[in-house]
Amino acid sequence: MSDGTDRRGAGIPAGSRAFADGPDSPALADGPAFYSDLAADARLLARHAADTEQRLALLPPSPGRTGAQAERATGLHESCRAARHAFLARHADAVYDVLTAGRTRRPRLPDLAAQAAVRFPGLVPDAAQLAEERGRLQAHKEGREIDQGIFFGALLRSSTAGTHLIESMLRPAPGSADSLAEFRRTDRLELPAVLLERRGEAAHVTFRNGHCLNAEDNRLIAGLETAIDVALLDDHVRVGVLRGGPVTHPRHAGKRVFSAGINLKELHAGAISFVDFLLGRELGYVNKLARGLLREDPTAGGATAGKPWVGVVDSFAIGGGMQLLLVLDRVIAEEGAFLSLPAADEGIVPGLGNLRLTRLTGARTARQIILSGRRIHTADPAASLLVDEVLPTAALDGAAERAVRELAGPAVAANRAMLTLAEEPLESLRGYLAEFAVVQARRIHSPDVIAKTERHQARSGRASV
Repeated sequence: MSDGTDRRGAGIPAGSRAFADGPDSPALADGPAFYSDLAADARLLARHAADTEQRLALLPPSPGRTGAQAERATGLHESCRAARHAFLARHADAVYDVLTAGRTRRPRLPDLAAQAAVRFPGLVPDAAQLAEERGRLQAHKEGREIDQGIFFGALLRSSTAGTHLIESMLRPAPGSADSLAEFRRTDRLELPAVLLERRGEAAHVTFRNGHCLNAEDNRLIAGLETAIDVALLDDHVRVGVLRGGPVTHPRHAGKRVFSAGINLKELHAGAISFVDFLLGRELGYVNKLARGLLREDPTAGGATAGKPWVGVVDSFAIGGGMQLLLVLDRVIAEEGAFLSLPAADEGIVPGLGNLRLTRLTGARTARQIILSGRRIHTADPAASLLVDEVLPTAALDGAAERAVRELAGPAVAANRAMLTLAEEPLESLRGYLAEFAVVQARRIHSPDVIAKTERHQARSGRASV
């Protein structure tokens, strides 16, 4: 199996058949037949992936393909993706052990994917392929991030690798230690889209993506993880508070907004990262809000160290904004505000909302919110299932201060950790994330989502004229 010959190709060396059959010939019906040796199977996968890339290279770039050529490209990609699924079904744990030196290292998602591209060619897109994708609109991409979804889905499906990966992402992000030092000196940390301030025993995290109604993009996600890390690491912080800052959008200029969810303009532009945003968000700062940071010494009081969190909702919490409320310990909302998870409209999966919403609202209401786009207004009786207090705007600051005092007790952190353990066992989280990684990676490249981002962009363009 190591002589460079494909046994199904009548002695033609693997990789050369792309030039023998031409760009319009049918895709190979079968992928490589994997056995049980990691090194040998990795070579087979690498040959199959290289053959696929050579065939794809004979086609025009994505925007200029005919219908038949687009179908041909899809067939080539799906053949290779099937091979990746088959390879990882046999070797996910072994691959993870290679990449983490037998689970003695804890690389984050981007580092893990980058190492996999080098150590196992063809398993995930390499740096050059990702760089090419970053320069394209979402509609013009090859869908390389689907291959990353397959990779991480397989790792998360393994109890051994998946648990280790989830725990690794509960470590502080790079740069958080330096930010902690600054916060301790000045009681303030200004990040590109986030402000962190110390007020007594509380760390106030303010979203400052005001030009887009505090919508989530790569920049905001990175800033939020740093801010959450710092709040969790600082010994003098007992409680965290999340709130949206004033926005500059013409329709709401000067008013506070909690969050408008994912930035659809950025998604249309191809600027929303699957690894750093869509998957990294769930395994990173959102899971840290729920579980805290991984302890270096678990004998010090449990595997993770968390703190209670308060959310103050001005105007609305849409999509990812509403998802955040599902892991907070106290939610205070402005009179007239609303919450929504417009997954049916956007076409993507609302993060871990599907896992967490049902236990708060019950199955029927959760389906109405997720599948039919039902908005929950503060005057709606169902709001009491998601919001602790509804108050006039002028009373929000005082309510937040009161919540901080009530949640600052020494036993609160321990009890919230036990509540999380009971409500969302790690195995439930891991199983959900394993499917989410694959499904979400495909959804962001699906034709209906692409069409919706195109329509949103067209509406936004008309509104700005």
